[in-house]
Amino acid sequence: MDWIFSNPVDSITFYQGSVTKHDDTHFTLIGDSINVNKGDEISFTFQIHYSGVEPLVVSETVNGVQICDAVFTTPKPLENPCDETDLTPYDYSQVLCMSYVFYEAQRSGPLPADQRVTWRGDSALDDGSDNGVDLAGGYYDAGDHVKFGFPMAFTATMLAWGLIDFADGHETAGQAEYGEAALKWATDYFLKAHTDKNEFYGQVGSGDLDHSYWGRPEDMTMERPSYKIDEAHPGTELAAETAAALAGASMVFKENDPTYSATMLDVAKELYDFANNFRLTYDVSIPDATNFYHSWSGYGDELCWAALWLARATGDNTYLTSARGHWDEFHYTDDDVVQFSWDDKRAGVYSLFWTLDGSSEYSDPLKTYLDWLKDGAQYTPEGLVFLDTWGANRHAANVAFISLYAAKNGMNTNANQKWAKEQIGQLLGDNSRYNRSFVVGFGEDPPQRPHHRSSSCPNPPADCGGAFENPGPNPHVLYGALVGGPAQNGDYKDDRKDFTHNEVACDYNAGFTGALAALIEIS
Repeated sequence: MDWIFSNPVDSITFYQGSVTKHDDTHFTLIGDSINVNKGDEISFTFQIHYSGVEPLVVSETVNGVQICDAVFTTPKPLENPCDETDLTPYDYSQVLCMSYVFYEAQRSGPLPADQRVTWRGDSALDDGSDNGVDLAGGYYDAGDHVKFGFPMAFTATMLAWGLIDFADGHETAGQAEYGEAALKWATDYFLKAHTDKNEFYGQVGSGDLDHSYWGRPEDMTMERPSYKIDEAHPGTELAAETAAALAGASMVFKENDPTYSATMLDVAKELYDFANNFRLTYDVSIPDATNFYHSWSGYGDELCWAALWLARATGDNTYLTSARGHWDEFHYTDDDVVQFSWDDKRAGVYSLFWTLDGSSEYSDPLKTYLDWLKDGAQYTPEGLVFLDTWGANRHAANVAFISLYAAKNGMNTNANQKWAKEQIGQLLGDNSRYNRSFVVGFGEDPPQRPHHRSSSCPNPPADCGGAFENPGPNPHVLYGALVGGPAQNGDYKDDRKDFTHNEVACDYNAGFTGALAALIEIS
């Protein structure tokens, strides 16, 4: 047997014969006393030893006869699909483009013909079949392959918010169409998942089963159970956040696709009523989500958030009245807000209330929070606001978005723009200790080993089994992905095994995209 490999091989151990090494990529195996008749199978055992990137077999012959119909050749790596334009100080348009490319890498289901991430393929086409529903589509959550509906809905809400309020930045960068496509990939899935008036599928895949598998989503064989909420098993946060996402998306598509927009708005109203009338913390009804996306802040913020988005999308003051009721019920004048994230929406509630109502009752908490971010919050030595150990970059990007939204609407405009620009700069390379980008594929010394299964796997048909331990870069550049980021002391290592600091996720990029569009507008 004659083998040619795509990458260097140190040696091959062959237990039933001898091995000749011609060079680092060309080896011949000669079997001892292997006698078979025509039609019989040959079985033998070997080990391939390598120290760099996992090698692929690109040519394989037995006794001089090619054993495959065609020689397998490794597809060319995806080249950066986002052109550089203006690099002073950073090409925000290029990063915004890359961020939407990242969402294409996270797609589940049948992929469209214009898919730019060509190393991904159709996957999880049978999602929902365990319950007789079609749940193909949506986004894989992070470096794994679970579809967690709660953070996916927050991601969609934030993408919609960026497209609405920083539309000019999207247009300037030529990214409005890609942004709408990224949003629609989520909202199409949400409409599928809404299988009855008070029924919604909020998760596909078991967290523990999924996380025990390191491989491509295209190759998954484990069970992927689907979980729903209904009247007997409510999920207020999940239903309300999805309502917010659909209400925001209805504004994005209102002009160009009014029918789709109206459908989303109708479902948003149903889901808000479901969330409000049948109240229960969502991960009580979907316990598999508890260890991954437990709702620590409770569901009051999501009820208020959803009502505000419906008020904005419909112009109906009834929803604003409902939002005021939720504000009073859950005492949202407290000043203990730290993050703005998939779990805690209060900073976003302050922002929308202020712009929809104008009362100081709502603007004062927002001013207090933005001042605290500048003067009271913790920072890394390099200057990144540090709001959580897990995904510090994501939290900095989210509050930068809030700051830029406040600035655009006239609240301490110069100070809030300056601070937010500095925070995004930290993510793109303004960190004196490392002078490195935290966005895969962008800038100086970007991460090359994100904790992300599919990009870590070599091209098929190679086995992905050794990809987690591969000391080299991921074979596929996960363009645009924002990694978790440094510890509070500033420490960061580009390590695939470090999911706290080097994993990526859909919600990590959500506020980041809108903040980039905002910076394009003011640059």
